[in-house]
Amino acid sequence: MKVLIIASGRGRRLEKRFSPKPLLPLLGLSLIERIILTVKKEGVRDFVIVVGYLKEKIKEKLGDGGKWGVNIEYVENEQWEKENGVSILCAHSLIRENFILLMADHIFEGNILRKLLKQNLECAGILCVDKNPGEHIDLEDATKVKLKEGMIEDIGKDLDNWDAIDTGIFLLSPQIFEVLEENLSQGKTTLSEGIKALASRGVKTIDIEDNFWIDVDTEKDLKNAEIILLKKARKLTDGVVSCYLNRPLSAFFTKMLVRKDISPNAISFLSFFIALLASFFFFRGAYFFNFLGGVFTQLSSVIDGCDGEIAKLKFKESEYGAWLDTCLDRYADALIILGICLGLSRNVFLKNVWVVGFLALLGSFMNSYTAIKYDTLFREKNVRPKIRVGRDLRYFLIMVGAIFGRLFFVLYLLAFLTNAESIRRIYVLGRRSDEKNL
Repeated sequence: MKVLIIASGRGRRLEKRFSPKPLLPLLGLSLIERIILTVKKEGVRDFVIVVGYLKEKIKEKLGDGGKWGVNIEYVENEQWEKENGVSILCAHSLIRENFILLMADHIFEGNILRKLLKQNLECAGILCVDKNPGEHIDLEDATKVKLKEGMIEDIGKDLDNWDAIDTGIFLLSPQIFEVLEENLSQGKTTLSEGIKALASRGVKTIDIEDNFWIDVDTEKDLKNAEIILLKKARKLTDGVVSCYLNRPLSAFFTKMLVRKDISPNAISFLSFFIALLASFFFFRGAYFFNFLGGVFTQLSSVIDGCDGEIAKLKFKESEYGAWLDTCLDRYADALIILGICLGLSRNVFLKNVWVVGFLALLGSFMNSYTAIKYDTLFREKNVRPKIRVGRDLRYFLIMVGAIFGRLFFVLYLLAFLTNAESIRRIYVLGRRSDEKNL
């Protein structure tokens, strides 16, 4: 199946910011790159892109798609100032079967396309609609859809009575070209007019439900897209410290780093190096160095969130990257606790420091190990755990203990909390296993 992307327009409302609009940067990728990579992730690799305004810049940027492992063909629309129905007609010679139609300025989650690709096209077309548009959708400018038993009854920007919003994501049969040619002979050149005419042959709709999409037409839209994509890059299983402290800070760093040519793995190593510095400061033992150790421990935790965010935002997620990050995290955990124990061991009154340190280290490792299955349980339910004792909380407690000069107490606290939480998780997962076997 081919994907047709309309990228021929001028985008006047964002022209002063960047031109052409499909190459507008959004968190390290252009709008059209983000769309191509979203589609590729769902297993579709053949693209036809309609270009017009500043077409050579788009062609130069995207090439034949080889650098992303996709195939790109181009169609030129010399009448790019006209409505998008004309652009679609230009691709008629390259598309002879059912195809996906997308807009170069509509950003969306892959779940929407995945849902669409599962549909059997038994009518003239299928449109993904948003029945519950979020606050980031400009309803005044959006194309509205009137539904009747799940089929399109009417469509247009000026509908007073409507049921959903057109997301610009379609699965269409070649019948659309016949309808657009007929409309063009009548002076009708918009896609909405074409879909309205095609509706007489049957155009089904599917609701995108809670999945995200946005039409990037203005500076406000661009800002909203950035905010929401950063939120979407977070983990569902983030603990309370990550949610309210680490992620707001990591988002700040991610916005800077995502524009650079730096890999997620390099950021994982950066986080590990900061943890290594924290361990060295703790080893020195004096309050000033403990203070620095605490700050660097928390900074390492914050930066550790950036690698996953950037990997997701730039479609660079990999099993190796996740595994490498996990390995480096465990080394960092061990080194920080080792540094604390070495620093505290200089105090002759703290004779149990190595025993407590060992229990804290053991609990930290078991805490991370049990989290793999425990977090999977919450991902299956698509809910966030109310309380989560994780790495973010452990590092935050170490920072607080360092600031207030209570590192030995923190070791005791970590030894108790982490082992108690690991035992609790084993119990919960055991109960869950028994329920599945009933």
